[in-house]
Amino acid sequence: MKKIKADVAVIGGGTAGMGAFRNARQHTDNVYLIEDHNFGTTCARVGCMPSKLMIAAADARHHALHTDPFGIHLDKNSVQVNGEEVMNRIKSERDRFVGFVLEDVEAWPAERRILGRAKFINEHTLQIDDHTQIEAERIVIATGSSPVVPPKWKSLGDKLIINDDVFAWDTLPASVAVFGLGVIGLELGQALHRLGVKVEIFGGSTFGGISDPEVLAEAKAIFSEEINLYLDIDRDKTEVKLNDDGKVEVNWITKEQSGTFTADYLLAAVSRRPNVDSIGLENLDIKLDDRGVPVADPLTMQTSIPHIFIAGDVSNQIPLLHEASDQGKIAGDNAGRYPEIAPGLRRSLISVIFSDPQIAAIGNRYGDLHKQYGDEFEKKVAIGEVSFRNQGRSRVMLVNKGKLRVYADKKSGRLLGAEIVGPAAEHLAHLLAWSHQAGMTVPQMLDMPFYHPVIEEGLRTALRDVNGKLDK
Repeated sequence: MKKIKADVAVIGGGTAGMGAFRNARQHTDNVYLIEDHNFGTTCARVGCMPSKLMIAAADARHHALHTDPFGIHLDKNSVQVNGEEVMNRIKSERDRFVGFVLEDVEAWPAERRILGRAKFINEHTLQIDDHTQIEAERIVIATGSSPVVPPKWKSLGDKLIINDDVFAWDTLPASVAVFGLGVIGLELGQALHRLGVKVEIFGGSTFGGISDPEVLAEAKAIFSEEINLYLDIDRDKTEVKLNDDGKVEVNWITKEQSGTFTADYLLAAVSRRPNVDSIGLENLDIKLDDRGVPVADPLTMQTSIPHIFIAGDVSNQIPLLHEASDQGKIAGDNAGRYPEIAPGLRRSLISVIFSDPQIAAIGNRYGDLHKQYGDEFEKKVAIGEVSFRNQGRSRVMLVNKGKLRVYADKKSGRLLGAEIVGPAAEHLAHLLAWSHQAGMTVPQMLDMPFYHPVIEEGLRTALRDVNGKLDK
């Protein structure tokens, strides 16, 4: 058994773990990075990058099939999808992105990188498989998250897949049942549909994380026009099984209807769970939240055990890559400098789902503000909106679907947040997030330049709307 003494040990070699390792090393060279499988990031391997490659392919086919309204008529029969070529490009470009990440990892000293599963023996000691034990002065937990798969689906065998499996396909299947209406379910479900795969999507009451009822209603209406969506599924009564032909048979039930869908695969995209179940937290006297995750100060990432920090998806705070990167930097910096710690930069919320149209949230969501203000919501918060149905540039491009709602403090005029389903939401979200982080007021935002004709003029319309509702 190899025994090591370390100043800092980082568990997890993804975005947060790599950031923590990198920043801890600015204070001490005696830092170790432990990874139980493959160094790299969920984003590059099986997340945001390969999914965007699939979306790009799907959009190419979708656009080719919808040129008639512009007066451009193509032979639709000539628009063919070669599933092998689609997947070859996805995997090739995915491997290229992963390669960039691994170049950074391989530049670090090999003796500081350890492969194996780490488990707490006590608050200073980690056991890595059966080959290494590390006694560390400070520890960063950055073990990421994994898809949640209901136990009753396990009987589907290899017909049950998660997003990781999609990007291992050699070609596209004929049909997929998607369970989940979050980022993974919406992005992959719509992309597969647009690539010619027969897709039906099943979910609960939530849709893309949208909390604003008007934006939510608009999103449901838009997506239902294109793809079969079944909301408010009764999961207790919905039956999933393999039929006699070895296909996945979904016998689904909602409050209003029922039916059967048969598919080659079931894609489980209902949620993700922080990876804390097998890292030995039971051996620590550490404060946990209701999901069994160590509670941490969001500004320092310090847990209730002062020398233990947590970062990334496992922290159960905001499971986004840029947030994981920020948390890793904060946790690593504080682990390296401990016992001197300092708050790090936490940016305004910005989240984007790369569906079509896109879905985004900025700052405080509608639901957050309702919780914050309660019965005082209507007195405290002004709401402005714009529909993209008649927005000039959107109509020109035939992407005129969606709604943007912005929230402002009635008294000060300060931007509080926004929710959107609509064209160019990824770009509108950045303008709004920057304004929110800068603490700008709506009048100050309206003083900023807007070109013509651009989709961003829709944002100006919403800002003008909310400006008229502020206390003067």
